[in-house]
Amino acid sequence: MTPAGSPREFNSYGSRRGNDAVMSRGTFANIRLDNRLAPRAGPRTAHQPSGDLMDIFDAADRYAKESVPLIAIVGKDYGSGSSRDWAAKGPFLLGIRAVIAESFERIHRSNLVGMGIMPLQFQPGENADSLGLNGTEVYTIDVPADLVPHQALTVRVDNGKSFRVIVRFDTEVDLTYFRNGGILNYMIRKML
Repeated sequence: MTPAGSPREFNSYGSRRGNDAVMSRGTFANIRLDNRLAPRAGPRTAHQPSGDLMDIFDAADRYAKESVPLIAIVGKDYGSGSSRDWAAKGPFLLGIRAVIAESFERIHRSNLVGMGIMPLQFQPGENADSLGLNGTEVYTIDVPADLVPHQALTVRVDNGKSFRVIVRFDTEVDLTYFRNGGILNYMIRKML
């Protein structure tokens, strides 16, 4: 018999899908992850503004203790090849409240909405590089109360820059889920 907690018993993320502590630690844990805030590929990042290099999960925990909501700035086809159920749950549990992408994988965009994460898309031809964004900035997303599907929003950056994004709420139902904090909260409120 193997002692409890040995690597042999760790198994895989797939067999531990019901354990949110394990799965949120596994979010963005791919060793090939290209996080430009870290000096090399892997599930590491630099906490801002301290610059402390740490695991993504630990940085997210630190931001939560500091009451800092997070955004992810990503490239093309965000969510492609991802595990359907945890691809949006994991980022939500890490404190990500918006994703700004060049484009989204269709189902993943819908799953983000279902978790209450705002999917935002760069304007055509724009991305973090073309806008000179490096991820160390502080972002403010101006979201009006009367938001409509596909509306253009302004993202203000603490360095004085701003840029426009398209909100990827594609339907009024998407907006309803978002306004309720995700589909689960919407369904609970509807039942009550």
